[in-house]
Amino acid sequence: MHIMEGFLPLIWVIFWYAVSAPFVVYGVWKLKKVVSDHPESKPMLAVAGAFAFVLSSLKIPSVTGSCSHPTGTGFGAIVFGPAVISVMSVIVLLFQALLLAHGGITTLGANTFSMGIVGPIVAYIVYKVLRGIAGFNIAIFAAATLGDWATYVTTSIQLALAFPAPVGGIMKSFLGFAGIFAITQVPLAIIEGLVTMLLFKYLLELKPDVFRAFHVSDKAALEEAKNV
Repeated sequence: MHIMEGFLPLIWVIFWYAVSAPFVVYGVWKLKKVVSDHPESKPMLAVAGAFAFVLSSLKIPSVTGSCSHPTGTGFGAIVFGPAVISVMSVIVLLFQALLLAHGGITTLGANTFSMGIVGPIVAYIVYKVLRGIAGFNIAIFAAATLGDWATYVTTSIQLALAFPAPVGGIMKSFLGFAGIFAITQVPLAIIEGLVTMLLFKYLLELKPDVFRAFHVSDKAALEEAKNV
């Protein structure tokens, strides 16, 4: 993640565009609804987009044809839900491909699916499950961290499907890609979880009304975030 321009065979380019498209279309509808129902959320939407753009631009060379970096999508997924973040991810990935030569147009569908769909869905589910069990801070940390790891597991699957090993096939290829990603991505994801916690701490103190509107925070969350 991101898989570079021209790296995937055409069949997989088409496949990942087709798989990602319904999620993005639904995300556009959901984003319009969020803006319509909560116009005060526009600055926070901008923060979520900027956070994803900056963190996912910090690339480290990794598997051939790809790179390793934080994703930054966990924050937006927790606040606005994974559908909205799928649209933001398309915009982020498109700008990075055009302006930074990071990722590509042919691989936009695949990169969107891993970073903008699977990662945010996992982050959202983890947050919802852990929020009432482990507390606000742990839920935020786990959501951002596991959402990041889910992105890279998905990318490893995508690369393994496109380039199965001559001996051992898809599974052998997946283990090879995932093993190399893990060297950089395990610590990077943990760092992303901590940074996301700090961002929530700052913004909860600055704009608590927006978080309450999206049922992310309450009085207990505010008190817990202050202890980060």
